[in-house]
Amino acid sequence: MQSKHQYVIVGAGLAGISAAEGIRELDSRGSILVLGREPDLPYDRPPLTKQLWFGKKKPEEVFLHPRAWYEANGIDLVGRTSARQLDLPGKVVIDEAGVRHGYQKLLLATGGEPRRLTIPGGDLQGICYYRTLADYQRIRAEAQPGRAALVIGGGFIGSELAAALSHAGSEVTMIFPDSYLGQRVFPEALGRALAKLYQERGIRILSSNVPTSIVREGDRFVTHTRDGAQVRSDVVVAGVGIRPAVELALQAGLATDDGIVVNDRLQSTNPDVYVAGDAARFPYTALGRSMRVEHWDNAQTQGKHAGRNMAGAADSYLHMPYFFSDLFEFGYEAVGEISTKLESFADWHEENRKGVIYYLADGRVRGAMMCDVWGQVEAARQLIRSGAPQSPTSLRGAIH
Repeated sequence: MQSKHQYVIVGAGLAGISAAEGIRELDSRGSILVLGREPDLPYDRPPLTKQLWFGKKKPEEVFLHPRAWYEANGIDLVGRTSARQLDLPGKVVIDEAGVRHGYQKLLLATGGEPRRLTIPGGDLQGICYYRTLADYQRIRAEAQPGRAALVIGGGFIGSELAAALSHAGSEVTMIFPDSYLGQRVFPEALGRALAKLYQERGIRILSSNVPTSIVREGDRFVTHTRDGAQVRSDVVVAGVGIRPAVELALQAGLATDDGIVVNDRLQSTNPDVYVAGDAARFPYTALGRSMRVEHWDNAQTQGKHAGRNMAGAADSYLHMPYFFSDLFEFGYEAVGEISTKLESFADWHEENRKGVIYYLADGRVRGAMMCDVWGQVEAARQLIRSGAPQSPTSLRGAIH
């Protein structure tokens, strides 16, 4: 069997659907095929660790569009399938069933796959590598008040999941190798303050530690740790990051480097193949380096930009994506390069634990995290773009 479309999009997440929207902004008639692995309509992922747990959204509110929208916009949405091979010379995508889909322009919005534990028992049935709406539905049903939950990982996803499970009434234990929460992005004082906040909520934290094996005892899990502890739990959720899904690109001979390499127009090393979202390694112009960004704003904006370029726009992607998180009553927005490998300066109000953390290299701001300071993302972007030398004196009050 073979189908032929002007545009084929591999991946029905936010980046893929945003690309379809971008195409339709410039081309109202070209045929669009979207291939997605999941059975559900395309949806937003951030609510899976945020609003759904705290009653701020209902499950039916996470979908990007109703089915009628795809039909009205001439978008052929095919779920429960994925691409297994690319024939770049023939401009064909071959799906899992062997069906060949011809294209004129192709988008790879393949996203990422959860990293898995490489320890004995890391593949036990019931361990959740949290990523999908089905994962949320399952863990929400299992996380009953009084049940014990182990969260493996202390980064973005692990921290959000621990807060969510605690709010649901579970007895939560966290285990992670770093010495404090969010060590890769939070200065030590903030990371330790957050750990204290979590402990005040009854969350047990096993920092500077890792699981070494997991076994089943009846209906429960027993996780053995490096320091000899045993954690018994009804639920085990792993949030240890994702790896970009680059297998299709590798098989087809496209350039990869911790992601699929693209130029400023989001074209891969084949000019008819575009990439957007978690799998794209793109030139981050404001920072003068290539990056891969695994956050909602980048997937949405980059996806739409790629779609417009597929339809003929040929514009450079200059957007500076931001990201956000809510950890109990503490929340933040951040933009740019957020890493504790850089110098940091905190313009901080200790009495209410709010302020702005600046991340600098050679005296120039590379990133900013606004902690309980809202509506200042654009101001932070302008500061980063300026590239002007800064000192603690000049930064104090620069964003407020």
